[in-house]
Amino acid sequence: MKRIVISVTNDLTTDQRVEKTCEALSEIGYDVVLVGRKLKTSLPIQKNYKTVRFCLLFNKGFLFYAEFNIRLFIFLLFTKKNLLFSNDLDTLLPNYLLSLLQQKTLVFDSHELFSEIPELVTKPRIKNFWLYLEKKLIPKLKNVITVSNSIKNHYLNLYGVSATVVRNIPKIQKIDPKEFDVNTDEKKIILYQGAVNIGRGIELMIDTMPLLDKYLFIVIGDGDILKELKEKVKLQNLNNKVKFLGKKSPEELKKLTLSASIGMSLEEDLGLNYRYALPNKVFDYLHANIPVIIADLPEMRALIEKYSIGEILTERSPEVLAKIIKQMTTKSYKKELAMAKEKLNWSKEKKKLTSIFFKLD
Repeated sequence: MKRIVISVTNDLTTDQRVEKTCEALSEIGYDVVLVGRKLKTSLPIQKNYKTVRFCLLFNKGFLFYAEFNIRLFIFLLFTKKNLLFSNDLDTLLPNYLLSLLQQKTLVFDSHELFSEIPELVTKPRIKNFWLYLEKKLIPKLKNVITVSNSIKNHYLNLYGVSATVVRNIPKIQKIDPKEFDVNTDEKKIILYQGAVNIGRGIELMIDTMPLLDKYLFIVIGDGDILKELKEKVKLQNLNNKVKFLGKKSPEELKKLTLSASIGMSLEEDLGLNYRYALPNKVFDYLHANIPVIIADLPEMRALIEKYSIGEILTERSPEVLAKIIKQMTTKSYKKELAMAKEKLNWSKEKKKLTSIFFKLD
């Protein structure tokens, strides 16, 4: 049995894309070892494949990335393996070096344009470091996967690398509905799930809530601006209209999502990473039969225009957003959501993923 070591910098508990990848490769006969990190707040994990989580001295900034990459290089150096699988630019360097040193096949999965994330907009030195790494390594890669056609075209035009698009779409499955563990008072729920970072449109939705009677905005996730957003809600006296539920396991998230009326994905155009994004949460909403309101960005706009599973916010103002939300909750998207789900599901994406590895054998 061939062993593949898959590496990612998160704590492995909420990364549904990586989890589905590991399961798919296990199903076709690979001995999977998944490597990440462990935080003080990390939940226990139990998978049908081996997991390794590093306990690090540093958990953010340059020292975190340096420590993690050194630890990963040492781990990979002394671990038996046939293939290497790197998730995102922040794990690529040790994987690339080991692929050269030990003549191992490397597969790279780019979940985003890492050098273009909004957190780096005000940090030119750090941004230039990741961009330098990207320019040096990606043109040399033979097996590249990514999440959207826009990122695929970006790599092709800039580096001459042809990537396979594998979208992070849920499996089709039946889940028994379960209400949120909050008192909704029959309010319609607007849901945000994912990283609570800058440019995700969460601030805009909070500013919109005073214009929406009998609506509740739920935020599931954690991130850099969570504390700031909680303070904003408190200052605006919106504690009865905005709730933060923190991080949830994928299983809890699937059940909780079913209670929402609308899902939101309102990323700002803060660089190419967001502009080219096709967020996982959009597909999570779809598979929970929830219409979505999305930002007017290329990949998301194309999805709405093709499948009519929600609405596009063309003007980023509380007044316009409130108007669209009110209209959405008086309209049925049931037929469109059902048709889209039949075409957009993991069983179809998984075939594209596994076909890459059949070609490597």
